[in-house]
Amino acid sequence: MTIRALLVDDEEPARELLRAFLVRWPEVTIVGEAGDGSTAIEMTRRLGPDIIFLDVQMPRLGGFDVVAALDAESLPLIVFVTAYDQYALRAFDVSACDYLLKPFDADRLATTMRRVLARREEPSQSARAAVRSLLAAVQPSKGEQVVVKVDGRHVFLDPGEIEWVEAVRKEARLHLGAKALLVRESMTNLEQRLDASRFLRVHRSAIVNRAHIREMQPWFKGDYVLIMRSGARIVSGQTYRDVVRRLIERG
Repeated sequence: MTIRALLVDDEEPARELLRAFLVRWPEVTIVGEAGDGSTAIEMTRRLGPDIIFLDVQMPRLGGFDVVAALDAESLPLIVFVTAYDQYALRAFDVSACDYLLKPFDADRLATTMRRVLARREEPSQSARAAVRSLLAAVQPSKGEQVVVKVDGRHVFLDPGEIEWVEAVRKEARLHLGAKALLVRESMTNLEQRLDASRFLRVHRSAIVNRAHIREMQPWFKGDYVLIMRSGARIVSGQTYRDVVRRLIERG
């Protein structure tokens, strides 16, 4: 039985490590590699791999974005490669899919491969249901830390530290009072991972922490200026006008 694998990670050393370990498994043929989410989606559709080793945190499109973009009726097995904290790992453990926690070794990959070989016999519908349950399970809970990738490091943040998030080209800048972190992740992916009861998208280029809003002022054409406790001024966008207006109505 041959398993056709696609390796997806924005860091070449991580893909190199996977290649080195997978060579020990004659059942596995690596059919391609991708360094970003868009390429991963294109290669999955074109090559039809049996399994994807998929990095969770990548710039622009993360691993969850990739899965969401694929056809649910022909979804391959997914092994998420992640540096998420323990709340996420508990969710992975109860799913029918698997995960590799960075940094992993040959023994941990061997455990994953034994699970993969066993699950190749499962109905594809069961595998798809497992991925859907996993994606629902790893949504952040209130009060959980937010993990972001910065210059190859994984930084753990208390959500309360994050005042607002700003789009910078295809990345995002997290404002933490006097500090700021540029993270290799899209605004859309960050928005999905942030607690919606705490964070609000007010512009295609801005997400704010409600607890850090000091005041709101009317702006042109029905928009608003949100003044944060740090003094930052953020103008809302037309698409998000009603969402921002409800902040006042609730108050």
